[in-house]
Amino acid sequence: MQAVQYTDHGGREVVTYDETPDPVAGPGDVLVDVRAGALNHLDVWTREGLPGLDLEMPHVPGSDAAGVVVETGEAVERFAAGDRVAVNAGGYCGQCEFCRHGEPTMCVDYEILGEHRPGVHAERVAVPEDNLVEVPVGVDWETAAAAPLVFGTAWRMVVTRADLAPGETVLVLGASGGVGHAAVQIADFAGAEVFATASSERKLDYARDIGADHAINYETADFADAVREETGKRGVDVVVDHVGGDTWNDSLRSLAHGGRLVTCGATAGGRPQTPIPRVFGNQLSILGSTMATPGELDDVLAKVWDGTFEVRVRETLPMSETVRGHELLEDREGFGKVVVVPDSEYDG
Repeated sequence: MQAVQYTDHGGREVVTYDETPDPVAGPGDVLVDVRAGALNHLDVWTREGLPGLDLEMPHVPGSDAAGVVVETGEAVERFAAGDRVAVNAGGYCGQCEFCRHGEPTMCVDYEILGEHRPGVHAERVAVPEDNLVEVPVGVDWETAAAAPLVFGTAWRMVVTRADLAPGETVLVLGASGGVGHAAVQIADFAGAEVFATASSERKLDYARDIGADHAINYETADFADAVREETGKRGVDVVVDHVGGDTWNDSLRSLAHGGRLVTCGATAGGRPQTPIPRVFGNQLSILGSTMATPGELDDVLAKVWDGTFEVRVRETLPMSETVRGHELLEDREGFGKVVVVPDSEYDG
């Protein structure tokens, strides 16, 4: 079969679409014909190489995909041939203290498909039963493939970790990205007043369209100053920051006293300096968040499947053009998710 592969860590030149052995389903695995996948910044980070990440090359990337079950292992109970499914990329041991207390995303052996293990950007994949969710008839493959990672991540950030309440104010950075555009919708659904940042007026229009009450162009304005002006110098209750880097201090500056900053990533840099006096002086909380529990994913995907939340797709590409997808992510082109489809399924 054909699959996206990294021949090594490095730039976009290491991305290929080439033959790889057909997958074989183990006793607890489900064999899936992939109809669509979706890119995340995690695919870029994995390609470039992460500290402590030792992958066997070539490596098949991809954490998001959806398709049709063609075969199940003898121990599989939840799925049968012909079922429509999407991938839940998180894997956990089920035995450590965190798993036993219902917090599998804190598992000491937590793994993500496409990062720690071979991913799902291929014509066919073998996936553990626990890593799949059912997709209702009527949900298109692009939506099914693009929703799980970013909407699950955003739901845990906004609803579980930040515990956003109706009437609170929230600032979402990078509203044009996958997690950002999900977080805007979830915060709006939660009854918050939503501030959003993006780099162009077109992206800001999209952000308003999906629920932002205030939209700030961070290329032309200091977003912390804009937030403080709009809130009468108070600041917001919650900042959703998956950007890091140079945004970090302004994210903290945007918070009201007692505010919460929740972060799931650092696309612009993972080692910003933190003004500690601001943190303790204003009694701020900094909350980390990773992926979503199965229950959280079920909750948010139910609202994606019924149309409450919309997955915006900036471009759909054949898997052989995955390099272009990485370019779209790295250059911050467009609004929403980038979807990749096996060449054998791509119809232009």
